[in-house]
Amino acid sequence: MHTNFGEFLVQRRLKSDISAKWLAEALGISQVYMCDIEKGRRRMSDEMLKRLSELLLLSEEERYEMYDLAAKSYNTVSLDVTEYVMSNDMVRRALRTAQKYDTPDDVWQEFIAQIIVHGK
Repeated sequence: MHTNFGEFLVQRRLKSDISAKWLAEALGISQVYMCDIEKGRRRMSDEMLKRLSELLLLSEEERYEMYDLAAKSYNTVSLDVTEYVMSNDMVRRALRTAQKYDTPDDVWQEFIAQIIVHGK
């Protein structure tokens, strides 16, 4: 697990043998902007994050990690869940209730297991 979005981006880019220059061009941004993103001084738009996932050929797990790291860096909710949370009143209610009662991880694990069982 990586510690921040910039570190993830650099390591994943190098693993794929992709230069910062090529990636910047593919994303339609300057090399300076790309450098600033990698150093945590600038943000990527949601569209750029989606495109980055495609360019780096990320697995689902890697894409989730990237979205989470970007969200933490930008102090927001992960790109892949924002729309779902905002379109579902019950999800927002559940999250607020969990926050109010400081729901521990073991309860969340049980909740996730129940969702998986019902999803099959």
